[in-house]
Amino acid sequence: MLKTTTTDAPQMTPMEDPKGWLEQQGIREVECLVPDVNGVLRGKTLPTAKLLKSLEDRALYLPSSAFLVCIDGRYSGSNDEGFGYQDPDMRMVPDVATLCLAPGGGAGKAYVFADAFHMDDRPWMASPRHILRAVIDLYSQRGWRAVVAPELEFYLTAPNPDPDRPVTAPVGRNGRSETVQHPYDMAALEEFEPVIQRLYDYAAKAGLPLDTLIHESGTAQLEINFLHGDALPLADKVLLFKRMTRQAAQEFGMHATFMAKPIAAQAGSSMHLHMSVIDDAGNTLFAGRDDADTEMFGHFIGGLQKYIPEVMPLFAPNVNSFRRIRPNHSAPANIEWSHDNRSCGLRVPAGGRAARRVENRLPGADSNPYLAMAGSLLCGYLGVEEKLSRSPEASGNAYRSKSTLPKTMEEALDRFAACSPVRELLGEDFVQTYLRIKSVELDLFQSVVTSWERDHLLLKV
Repeated sequence: MLKTTTTDAPQMTPMEDPKGWLEQQGIREVECLVPDVNGVLRGKTLPTAKLLKSLEDRALYLPSSAFLVCIDGRYSGSNDEGFGYQDPDMRMVPDVATLCLAPGGGAGKAYVFADAFHMDDRPWMASPRHILRAVIDLYSQRGWRAVVAPELEFYLTAPNPDPDRPVTAPVGRNGRSETVQHPYDMAALEEFEPVIQRLYDYAAKAGLPLDTLIHESGTAQLEINFLHGDALPLADKVLLFKRMTRQAAQEFGMHATFMAKPIAAQAGSSMHLHMSVIDDAGNTLFAGRDDADTEMFGHFIGGLQKYIPEVMPLFAPNVNSFRRIRPNHSAPANIEWSHDNRSCGLRVPAGGRAARRVENRLPGADSNPYLAMAGSLLCGYLGVEEKLSRSPEASGNAYRSKSTLPKTMEEALDRFAACSPVRELLGEDFVQTYLRIKSVELDLFQSVVTSWERDHLLLKV
């Protein structure tokens, strides 16, 4: 059982006293986490003494090739082959504000995220945490603060030891697997109550700001909402949620997947991002005192409309991602905007002045939360800077609207590479690394012969 604080002990926080907090929580080892471009958590496990020492001497290192790893574990290399083979170290600097319990990892364990730096203390700009922080800084320079709220969908599944076989729904508490849709069904949600309760317990101990949970459209598909807040800590918490969800599911003989389209005949899984912008005093910049949309809000949506099609690899980072973004497949395939219309890629939810926001419905659950948030905020920022106008509000079924989004990963990467305004703000270090990794992954996928090809072409062509 995890050691917890006693009622008469003074409450400590990691920021105020890292050493005291670690001792009070009985932490013996800490997983020092560095998210890569795919959102995979890489890093090292440290004894607490080593972590505390690293906060003083900054002598904690990780090979820089951690940012060159493809999703299948192979190295992608780099544009500078000499650098790729030398594989120099980068400095890991733990962010003590992110220290939290690791309840799914056993007693006496904690997590901490770390930022990557060159040895001369320059930020390692292939790091998604640095990328999101750089976009947030653009807002800060103008006296703005971006507020986000992610909504994350995922599937619980039966174990899938053979990747050649389709994914199936797990057995619930009633001894049966779901075979039809049960959107928002409370009885269907109760079938997975043991997993859900374990997940909420883990989240509470780790300090994740979870809000509501529902049963979504797919078989054993769930959606969790996060409370709104600052982008960087929320991106950290989305990755921790994914990890804890997998751990909780495995404890009950299931898998949890955040693939964008894990089951061909079922709905895809998204990571909707609600976004608003406030000033230093906490006042919304998206709605005026008359409750009408501000000019800035219109420009923000205009930026999303112009630039989302150019940065789709940040929202749809895998070949599988594009299987989700198809008309009438429970995911938008357009960049239309409207009030409270879920067939639009950009939805303005109902609510008063203080709640004025826009929901980007394009990102998949498989997207890296740092990059999806950075991309969304950057598109809106460019819209404000360039004073872009939004299109007329869509009405009715926006699935019928002509899509300007890329249809394939190959087209998406080409458009991303050619988008100069975004490329300039994200920086060449990140853009070249990202394009390299995604191009290698695409090439690896295209070398695979699928079961569809064997089924329909083997004996007929």
